[in-house]
Amino acid sequence: MAKRESTVKFSIVLDENNVPETIHWTAKDGGVENQPAGSMMVAVWDEKAKECLRLDLWTKEMTIDDMKKFFHQTIMSMADTLERATNEEKAAMNMRKYAHNFGLELDLFDK
Repeated sequence: MAKRESTVKFSIVLDENNVPETIHWTAKDGGVENQPAGSMMVAVWDEKAKECLRLDLWTKEMTIDDMKKFFHQTIMSMADTLERATNEEKAAMNMRKYAHNFGLELDLFDK
């Protein structure tokens, strides 16, 4: 099978203080074209240093309530990824339990 390259692109408009005003992203292979986003977290693994490098951005318009939901959903998706990548079912289950308690603490669920 021939190799191919895929690109994910982020475009961020900053104000005069370098605070994000808008975030848009494109991933043509995923059918996403210039989609607006209120926040983003990108993590990459530095092979040489054996550490995680991160880029966390959010716009001025991102509400605190939406940020809480974003964090909760990110933790849940990390648990899913951990389980798929490593078969660590117990660790993933513990992350989901943590995410549930985190959501309760932030009052994210309907009563």
